[in-house]
Amino acid sequence: MPDGCSVEAAFEILVGKWKPVILFHLFKHETMKFTELHKAIPDITKKMLTAQLRELEYHDIVHRKIILQIPPKVEYSITEYGKKLRPLLQAINDWGMSHAAHMNELYGIEKSKSE
Repeated sequence: MPDGCSVEAAFEILVGKWKPVILFHLFKHETMKFTELHKAIPDITKKMLTAQLRELEYHDIVHRKIILQIPPKVEYSITEYGKKLRPLLQAINDWGMSHAAHMNELYGIEKSKSE
């Protein structure tokens, strides 16, 4: 990594098909149970959702709370540190919408909007 370039470190956390989608839902709903997240992202497998959440938890972006009841429940939320990502994700979302419109103007291609 070149001196002073932290883009790689940021992308390590954000890149992937599912992490931005997971973060989108957690920012939108603040706290979600595992089953709620899985229902909100029906194309993700439970195994992949678990792996992505663990990575986000490792990087202190997502907080995992176990609720002791029968059966036990797990809730996920964005950490205070993770909340610093909101402007970045909003900017990426805005650019994505602008890019889709740009591509539509150029080629008449209508891209489906990201969540």
